[in-house]
Amino acid sequence: MATLAGVLPKPRRQLLNSEQQNQFERKFDELTVTKQKELPPPYGKRVGWKPKSLDDFGDGGAFPEIHIAQYPLEMGRSKTGTSGGALTLQVDAEGNIRYDAIARQGHTESRIVHSQFKDLVPVNQRSDIEQITLDRPSEDEVKETTEKTREALEKIVQGKIKAAQPKNVKNDKPLEPTYIRYTPGQQGEAYNSGATQRIIRMVEMPVDPMEPPKFKHKKIPRGPPSPPAPVLHSPPRKVSAKEQQEWVIPPCISNWKNAKGYTIPLDKRLAADGRGLQELTINDNFAKLSEALFTADRHAREEVRQRALMREKLAQKEKEEKERRLRMLAQKAREE
Repeated sequence: MATLAGVLPKPRRQLLNSEQQNQFERKFDELTVTKQKELPPPYGKRVGWKPKSLDDFGDGGAFPEIHIAQYPLEMGRSKTGTSGGALTLQVDAEGNIRYDAIARQGHTESRIVHSQFKDLVPVNQRSDIEQITLDRPSEDEVKETTEKTREALEKIVQGKIKAAQPKNVKNDKPLEPTYIRYTPGQQGEAYNSGATQRIIRMVEMPVDPMEPPKFKHKKIPRGPPSPPAPVLHSPPRKVSAKEQQEWVIPPCISNWKNAKGYTIPLDKRLAADGRGLQELTINDNFAKLSEALFTADRHAREEVRQRALMREKLAQKEKEEKERRLRMLAQKAREE
């Protein structure tokens, strides 16, 4: 096989002597042979061969005739190494699948999560009561738990008190100035004005109390919430024909909107209106009101009639009195 030096034209200027040139060509041939050995086998001779590294692909794509997962140029390989947010399948000591692993996701092992039916059964009625220890805790455990509870409560109370109190202004006195003897590394007129040493006075930089903060508060993500309540379903059973008919829900029909222009029968419109479901009931007060109005009208008419009769009687009396007075005057006139 012709080497690269044999293919390329001869250089105009010889920078290496003959011995160095031969050594360079020998190393180049070794690297070329090594590189050729790392190349994948030709097509048709790949039975039993599996690409394991990026060099096996030769800067190309995957081999379709090899039925394994291939990631040329690391394409398609998961960066995190996990399959998204899916949980791994877990089993308990008896080999049963733990379906409550999703409820415990994000919580500590000490948190109690009720996710099985036996958690709802009273302790004295459970079948595995022999495995449950109902011994009272020891004095050390009681004291330790009491101390942890007291510390947690004190922490909460102190936080509330500090939040309610105004922040105390620091009245710390500034530190005393310190003096440092400085000797420059480069001596001369140009560097230290001719002085071989200098005395540096270090003081604390004053802090402006009204200066805004130079940092930004970042809210950390909230922890996982409480585990959801277990949803216990009854065992599946076959649905009867009657239940299927009861679960048939008629389509929604509106008396105001018909965007698609369907032809809706009148009985369906009446059923959608809900008039057939309404039961008309008349209140008894309507009858009482009409009867009271009729009685009041009758009484009013009777009073009007009585007043008319009284006016007629008074008019008749006045007429008779006037006639009597005229008769007396006429009789008196005749007698005179």
